[in-house]
Amino acid sequence: MNLKHKKIFTLLAILLSLIPFQTALADMGPKPSMDFNFTQSFSGEQISIVDGILFECEQADCSDAKPLEEMGPQHFACDVVTCHANFYMEAPYHRIEIQFSDGKTRQSNIFETAGFSSIYNVTIQEDDLLVKAKFNPTKIFSPYINLIFLCAACIIFPIVTAAIIAFFYVLRLKKRNETEK
Repeated sequence: MNLKHKKIFTLLAILLSLIPFQTALADMGPKPSMDFNFTQSFSGEQISIVDGILFECEQADCSDAKPLEEMGPQHFACDVVTCHANFYMEAPYHRIEIQFSDGKTRQSNIFETAGFSSIYNVTIQEDDLLVKAKFNPTKIFSPYINLIFLCAACIIFPIVTAAIIAFFYVLRLKKRNETEK
């Protein structure tokens, strides 16, 4: 291969490496979220979730409750025993209304946002739902702070490892020099 072909091949390789292999989405940052895990407190046939609505409220008594508007990644969805919500901006108070396979629609108590990525345990009672926030130590900080900690650890760990290796290497060289004398 002559020099001209090598230059063309190199230029082609550089151009190909600049082509994105997946589409970039403008709204890819972390979003506040809520996960709801349901357990049934009464005996009898196990019921499952059919559908659900998450209400957002600015007032503590939820007198201004509005269903979560679905747009982009912002949504509230349920499967058989769990529900999940993503937000752009979340209100401080919430209430859920879930329709179950036994034909009843149960409403929850009013609850506050428990963190950026909240996890809630929901107890299904005969006539209503009881929502309690679950403590989740991995979700205390926002994802941005978690990312900063992770980056710092990725930088500090190799430096500390290299320093330890260098220390033992220098120590070994000193011992070798002392034994040669």
